Amino acid sequence: MVNPPIDDGIEDVLMIDTEKVAAIRDERIDWRFKGLPVALEGDTIGAAADRRLTLFGDEFLGPVLTLDETALDHNITTMAKWCAQRGVELAPHAKTTMAPQLWARQLAAGAWGLTAANAAQLRVYRAFGVSRVLFANQLVDAAALRWVDRERAADPAFSFASFVDSVAVADRMEASLREVGAQPVDVLVELGRTAGRAGARSLEDALAVARKVAASPLLRLVGVGGYEGVLVNDPSPHSLAVIDDFLRRMRELTITLAGEGLFETDEILLTAGGSCFFDRVADIFAGPWPGLSVTTVLRSGCYVTHDDGFYRWMSPFSRGETGSLRPAMRLWARVTSLPEPGLALLTAGKRDLSFDAWPPEPQVVRTADGTVRALPDCVIKQVNDQHAFVTLPPDHGVAPGDWVGLGLAYPCTAFDKWALIPVVRGETVVDFVRTYF
Repeated sequence: MVNPPIDDGIEDVLMIDTEKVAAIRDERIDWRFKGLPVALEGDTIGAAADRRLTLFGDEFLGPVLTLDETALDHNITTMAKWCAQRGVELAPHAKTTMAPQLWARQLAAGAWGLTAANAAQLRVYRAFGVSRVLFANQLVDAAALRWVDRERAADPAFSFASFVDSVAVADRMEASLREVGAQPVDVLVELGRTAGRAGARSLEDALAVARKVAASPLLRLVGVGGYEGVLVNDPSPHSLAVIDDFLRRMRELTITLAGEGLFETDEILLTAGGSCFFDRVADIFAGPWPGLSVTTVLRSGCYVTHDDGFYRWMSPFSRGETGSLRPAMRLWARVTSLPEPGLALLTAGKRDLSFDAWPPEPQVVRTADGTVRALPDCVIKQVNDQHAFVTLPPDHGVAPGDWVGLGLAYPCTAFDKWALIPVVRGETVVDFVRTYF
């Protein structure tokens, strides 16, 4: 069965299997899920959520990552409204959370589809019936292509498109597809930049790739893709100029390929936009597109939880875009030791929290009497496998056994450490989010 065209009105098809998502609540809780009360063992996830436990009164075992329900709802709604106002589509990079319950909420809010980066992620998407996937990477493995072909044959609603960034990759994809007897696959030419990540390094190289794809009976050119987020690491005027130049080259490439008649679809996909510069993407990819029908698809994923660090600094909503995002992640850890003046050790480390892009941020302490207060002038100076080293000011009032609430940066390396995450309103647990890494 031929891959359904990307512009085939698939909006009328259910984008995720809501029954399979709902069935997550039927899984039994046991020792595999760290941080949870021992009393929940044997309960289903749904029954545990319905208990409306309190985070500090029902014996959760620190450390424990939590998600704020109000912030999640705000972020999903805010991004959906922003995209609608700017006339762009959103295919969140769902690898950020690998959480079908959150994907369902993003899709229900109007997301166009989901983005994946590798076959393992794609298998999880399909296990939950995700029907439109943008594969923002090169897919050259014959076994993976064979599996994708079987998925398309079994589910005509499954729409899939992959990136291709060189003639060699196109040759490899074509050979793999021929080897497994697969039907043609939709692809987007990926444009890159020297010292960037994947992607053709010049417009000339990208044009050669597009011509190769257009000549292939097993590849179908439907658009142009790229990723601007790895080109710079700050929001300075110089960095924004670098981003804008790259996006204009993507626009130029799209017009050039259309002028040669290389696209095999009436609706051209043009996709970029991580979680730092999606405003620039919307601006530069906006019309007019004389004689062309172009759909801009953003791939932002981290907006769903935002953060207390990198994206707080880098997000367009922190640079003047109308609206705001709220940090939804907080990790709670016990103070396990005060071995010397000005130093506390917490029961949380590299296996529990994100630390690679920005250090965790001590924000509040909850003392034994239930008082919650801010922790000013505290920083995490070091993180080991299972410990965080917190510097404390004089008269900090922190004692062993107190809970410290940490703001986290970079959700992509926070979610992957937790298989079941409590969702809270205040200190009340209202749900659990299951992840599949």
